[in-house]
Amino acid sequence: MQSLTRTLAFAGALALTTLAGCRNDASSPDPGSSGVTSCSGIGIDPQPPKTSPVTLPVLGVGLDTVRYTAEIAVRGNLAYTTTWNVRRVQGNKVNIWDVSGGCPVVVDSLIVNGVITTGDIAISDDGKTLVVATETSNGSIVTYDLTDPRHPQLLTRFITPETSNGVHTAEIGRVNGKLYGFLSIDPGGTGPAHLVIVDLSQPAAPKQVFVKQVGSPYVHDTYQRDGLLFVALWNDGMDIWDIGGGGKGGTPESPVVLGNVKTLGGEVHNVWWYHDASGAKKYAFVGEEGPGSIGSTSRGDIHVVDVSDLTKPREVAFFHTDGAGTHNFSVDEAKGVLYAAYYNGGVRAIDVRGDLGTCPPSQQFFDGPSGLTRCDLRAMGRELGVGLKELNRTVYVWGVQYLNGSLYASDMMNGIWKLGPAK
Repeated sequence: MQSLTRTLAFAGALALTTLAGCRNDASSPDPGSSGVTSCSGIGIDPQPPKTSPVTLPVLGVGLDTVRYTAEIAVRGNLAYTTTWNVRRVQGNKVNIWDVSGGCPVVVDSLIVNGVITTGDIAISDDGKTLVVATETSNGSIVTYDLTDPRHPQLLTRFITPETSNGVHTAEIGRVNGKLYGFLSIDPGGTGPAHLVIVDLSQPAAPKQVFVKQVGSPYVHDTYQRDGLLFVALWNDGMDIWDIGGGGKGGTPESPVVLGNVKTLGGEVHNVWWYHDASGAKKYAFVGEEGPGSIGSTSRGDIHVVDVSDLTKPREVAFFHTDGAGTHNFSVDEAKGVLYAAYYNGGVRAIDVRGDLGTCPPSQQFFDGPSGLTRCDLRAMGRELGVGLKELNRTVYVWGVQYLNGSLYASDMMNGIWKLGPAK
């Protein structure tokens, strides 16, 4: 779920060459490997002071100061982090971390030659396949076999004229038993932004099955669940597509648009369709990504959309943090906690249980230009915790993932953090 290529352009592109696995040894050196360390000199306090909201405890960090760390995907005791654009060297690397202990430790890495960014990364639900998106020119997805998850093996690099501008995000999901990839393609020299759907039932031989021009000017993340596809269309809002579960005959090969909502502020970046512990599926959380500067500034709210009627989604609430903007989400659905990467604002934990669209006037905010009244989750006391702001260290958190009682955060400035949960 990457994004800063939207606001920070990189001039030029590297020539497409070959793929190589970097095993961090003399036979396959990485010019930036010396900058990857674990839990060194960060002053972690295992018992942070009691505050309200609580301070999320920091358990450890794996440092990478050579490349900007981008997206994160965690499964079992391993985390995979990608890299973005150019810091000391280009972001053509995937780090593989053992996160079984407090401090993440690099056990292997992958190098994708000829790219500037390896931004989005996803693991199939059966744990067999790793998918990495690449930008900018010669955009592609790269698939790896995870038979040995500590040492992924290259299957193929999939590139077509429809992906060549750059695959900005590549989410994967299963529809009626078949694995698909949902690729958001950058606008550029060969045309406007568009969405490509790929059949990944044979990961070594992906097959393109659908292409559609969407987004203004970008199409960003997608979120697939229960045969519905939520599509972030930047200033065109959020679409909901039937691809097998919406009752309108849609399929991944022939989606049917069910509804759309334009959230306040536009810049729709990411979506999470929330299934709460009671089985309700009422809300989708939408991230707004405004402009920012790495390490210092960002802007954008979390928007809460009532999707009870998939054909008429409507915004009912929001969460705002002064001086910072949201990026990607992960939700502990059993406990009803949304964790949001908040760039220079660290990590935010928000209580999303119950009714989010009903509140007294003192907790409401009226937007004059739109005439929309929404509940203010901050005024409702919904913020539970804040992470990584107490360290006296610059952070710029890109992604988060909650898994099995721990929270993992990818930080562009520092690498990967392991934290304790809000509750």
